Amino acid sequence: MSFLTHRRHDVLIVGGGINGAGLARDLALRGVTVALVDQGDFASGTSSASTKLIHGGLRYLERFDLHLVFESCRERRILQQIAPHLVRPLAFLIPVYRDDPRSLLTIRAGLTLYDTLALFRNTERHHILSAREGLEEEPALREEGLTGVARYWDCRMDDARLCLENVLAAAEAGAHTVNYLRVTDFLKRGGKVTGARVRDLETGTELEIEAQVVVNATGPWLDRVCTLDGDDRAKLRLTRGTHILVPRLNRANEALYLTAGRDDRLFFAIPWAAGLSLVGTTDVDDAGDPDQLRPPEADIDYLLSEVGRHLRGPAPGRDQVVAAFTGLRPLLAADEQRPSRLSREHHVFESASGLLSLGGGKYTTYRAVAAEMADQICRQLGRSGPELTARVPLPGGSTGNFGAFFRRTLPQMVGRWGLPTAAVTRMLERYGSRTPRVLALLEQEPELADPVVAGSSLLGVEVAFACDGEFARTPEDVLRRRTPIALLPGRGMAELDAVADLMARRLGGEERRDLWKYDYRVRNGIL
Repeated sequence: MSFLTHRRHDVLIVGGGINGAGLARDLALRGVTVALVDQGDFASGTSSASTKLIHGGLRYLERFDLHLVFESCRERRILQQIAPHLVRPLAFLIPVYRDDPRSLLTIRAGLTLYDTLALFRNTERHHILSAREGLEEEPALREEGLTGVARYWDCRMDDARLCLENVLAAAEAGAHTVNYLRVTDFLKRGGKVTGARVRDLETGTELEIEAQVVVNATGPWLDRVCTLDGDDRAKLRLTRGTHILVPRLNRANEALYLTAGRDDRLFFAIPWAAGLSLVGTTDVDDAGDPDQLRPPEADIDYLLSEVGRHLRGPAPGRDQVVAAFTGLRPLLAADEQRPSRLSREHHVFESASGLLSLGGGKYTTYRAVAAEMADQICRQLGRSGPELTARVPLPGGSTGNFGAFFRRTLPQMVGRWGLPTAAVTRMLERYGSRTPRVLALLEQEPELADPVVAGSSLLGVEVAFACDGEFARTPEDVLRRRTPIALLPGRGMAELDAVADLMARRLGGEERRDLWKYDYRVRNGIL
């Protein structure tokens, strides 16, 4: 860890979620010296617990947040260009029923404005289907009272990997990026923050990292970190978003955008891996400890009940829930009564000591938020440099048109390495243009081409690459964030022992294997 302490950095960023990672990438590309630390794994908080969408925010039109929608649509287009392997178009169906609070006419008007704010550059423009056409397109929908179905386009994404690729990009540009370092106090000189004291959670070692500017980008932990600076004012209102994974609910490979009957909230049912649907999200105030967050049964029951209202067949039961996860939105404190109507705008708080704390925001606009904050920090440092993040691809994003890249590369990779087509397909969609780097490990270690256990989709080479080149330190890092195995049927339990053994050999963590496995079961609700 001497690389963190041998010099004074320009900027220390505390928090390796999407905002901290995006800011680290932006600053590093401008030539600013950056240290990025997180008390857990990168993206291990809210940034791996989203609805896994990059979207313009159709529902924000109801609050006339036109600027936010316009910005979101612009950022959606940019992310498709710099990370085409992770951010891909997806069609959405909005079924409209007679008793819904939003009529088909209202939906049509909203989608027309949505297309306009996207400057008509979306994948396709929206269109309206009759009830009959909608049922032909998606026969799983309840027929009674259906007045029509709207179709429009947004994007799906892999949230944990999108965050990780920002971290990787920052590191490639010269930033020092380290996970499992917890800030225990701030360093001060003359009443001004000059760095932080951190503890290495793997070794217990205490370190001091000095920096001219310190940024608190810890998401739901923002207020807690501010107390280390002597600032106990509440800046955030945390709301809980829970998601569940159930067997595929609909036939079409399109998402459903549905209205909850209980509270008129909008929520999604999104086609996901392994024949599953991702259903979410809730929006409930939660003042609990972010470190102890678990999906409440009431949230799971709410999602099961509400998605069942829209289906022709029986609603999915509790025993059909394959996995559930939840995250806390670090929204700005406000007097608004309904959590779902809280603003998704961001704000930078500056304390008397000079600590900068970033609150609010939404995943889709993280790059624009980072650029705005990087501008502010560069002015403070007296530095200048062009903002490059809208033009420079993320580490796996140098594919050009992803469809053409995929069609060209898939047979080449299958032919060269002899791997199953399904395995190479997953790798191309996960690693993009970095896939050859992953498979290059097989030249020296051909045994890594095998699944970690018989019947698993996870190959040894993916675990090895996560350790060697993606900062993975525990089996949960690999099974929950470098890959989605923890959210698939079986929850990664079949792979856990083998992954722990391989990582112990790779990282020299023999004495930590049992603790790794225990922590994995606890954090994923399996104990």
